[in-house]
Amino acid sequence: MKTERPFKIGLALGSGSARGWAHLGVIQAIEESGIPIACVVGSSIGALAGAIYASGNHHRLFEFASDIDWRSLASFFDPVFPRSGLVDGKKVAAFVRSHVHQANIEDLPIPFCAVATDLSTGEEVHLREGDVIEAVRASISLPGIFTPVRVGDRFLLDGGMSNPVPVSVARAMGADYVIAVDINHDIVGKKRHTQSARRERRTERRRKRLTKIFGEESRVVEAFNARWEREENRFWSRFRAKREERGVPNIFDVLTTSINILESRITSTRLQSDPADLLIQPELGHIRFLEFSSAQEGIEAGYEAAKAALKSLSSPSLG
Repeated sequence: MKTERPFKIGLALGSGSARGWAHLGVIQAIEESGIPIACVVGSSIGALAGAIYASGNHHRLFEFASDIDWRSLASFFDPVFPRSGLVDGKKVAAFVRSHVHQANIEDLPIPFCAVATDLSTGEEVHLREGDVIEAVRASISLPGIFTPVRVGDRFLLDGGMSNPVPVSVARAMGADYVIAVDINHDIVGKKRHTQSARRERRTERRRKRLTKIFGEESRVVEAFNARWEREENRFWSRFRAKREERGVPNIFDVLTTSINILESRITSTRLQSDPADLLIQPELGHIRFLEFSSAQEGIEAGYEAAKAALKSLSSPSLG
């Protein structure tokens, strides 16, 4: 008598640089929902988050995210003399190694695949075996920022250049139902409207922390916030004035905005041809490309979007 194979749910984590913190929030919501994930596929920052999740050590990332600031972020960048990229990526690889103790992809508790792009042909490359760190390092190799990674006789770049939300890869790995996380959907054209909204969120989080210390009605909380907001407003006024004086975007603005536009367009096209069964799209347009210090905002946005989307996920819908 033929035995039916188990119904498999795959998770496809998309590219998006600093907005990738949202993947942690999505993973948290999935775990709370008790949904069993049979395979994980990641592109770019989604590969980094996916590898750590597949290893079973992602809980440690929440601790790291709560403490990250620009100083700790700067320690991950190891500049090289400009050749094919500005950053070598060895420190990022060491960070991943500290969270993923399995040396090879095939040893991970959950089947995993990292998506990269062949520099010579533009071909989509699926890394499903071999050194897990090498695979992640290849998948996150943003052109112009990280140096490409040589795997065999090929040089590999960021997976977001070919398949930013790798739904098709999850299906190729045997997933019957794919939950995909798109963190690029609202990034183009939303760069300037969010400074005030971001400050409001920071103020509210600061208020909550201080309230825990001083109590609900403490004048200290209100006085501290009022002074902080005055100083913050002065800073941003000077910052905007300087930007207006310069008049033109700097090289990183040009590079990161171009990547944003490219990945947003590719994401839209790929999701039309390879639609997910459940698509989670956190609101992340306010987080800049390299703003990794916005970890808490990203995690919260991912968690909220996933909780809302997962309400529609029930046994009947999984058929």
